[in-house]
This record gives sequence, C-alpha cells and structure tokens, in this order.
Amino acid sequence: MITIRPAVAEDRSRIWDLLEPVFRAGDTYAVDPRISRDDAIGYWLDAPRATYVAETPDGIVGTYYIKTNQPGGGDHVCNCGYIVDPAARGQGIAQAMCAHSQDQARGFGYRAMQFNFVLSSNAGAVRLWQRLGFAIVGTIPAAFRHPALGLVDAHVMHKTL
Repeated sequence: MITIRPAVAEDRSRIWDLLEPVFRAGDTYAVDPRISRDDAIGYWLDAPRATYVAETPDGIVGTYYIKTNQPGGGDHVCNCGYIVDPAARGQGIAQAMCAHSQDQARGFGYRAMQFNFVLSSNAGAVRLWQRLGFAIVGTIPAAFRHPALGLVDAHVMHKTL
C-alpha cells in the first residue's frame, strides 16, 4: 500500500535522509556531492512548484518534486526528480510516484513532462521511464562525470501529457 501526499515541513529531515546518500554518491543527479543540507532541502522542497512523499506502513520511502522546466514560452512543460529509499526499491514506488506526478502535472496545466538529464548509466531509470511512455528525444554525449564510470551520456526524455 503506497500513499503519496504533499510534503510538509515535518518531512524535511526524512527527505534529507533520502537525498543525502544519493547526492553524496554523485552517480545519478547533477548536484554537487558536497551540497549542504540546507541547499539540498531548498533544491528539493523550496524551489519546485510542489514536492511529494510516498509512504508505506514503514514510513516515507520516496519523494519527488515537480517544477516548470523553462519559464515563459516553455512553461507548459514540467520537470520532475524522484528518489526512492534503497530498502524500498523494487516495490513499485518510483512507478507510483511517476504516475502520480503525471496526474499532478495535468492538474497544474502542464502539457508535457521532460526529464533533462537521465544518465545512460542509470539503466533502471531509463527502462522504467520508457516503459511508462517516455521517449529519448536526445542524447548529450559525455555530459556527466560519473565517479566510477568516467564520462557518460545523458538522455533528454519526454512525454506528452
């Protein structure tokens, strides 16, 4: 049983618990691995249009944000970021959050969703997004310095809502 709800101030510590190891690893998000807690929380909770958490009986096991991808003439396209607790992977959390985010995006008036920087080395994410209807519309060669793999490509993925 997965419940997805808007994040509230009391969730900040748990969200940081999810963000910190992912950001510190530096192998999936284009975020400085040395980012401070306050800056990471600002990036995930304060800058986006909305942030959500996914809960199971075990507590918060995932989080995602939704924001406008580009201002002005591009403000009808949104962008999202997702993180799932490693202990909860393989339980459909990311898929549930992605479906939820698309419903929320439509409700906000967005007409499309674009993921700007999905690393080719993150094969699980690429497969999941493709299974959920996202297409790779471009690939940026050697766009990311992966700490173990060296330079890896980044995909731009898109789905009309």
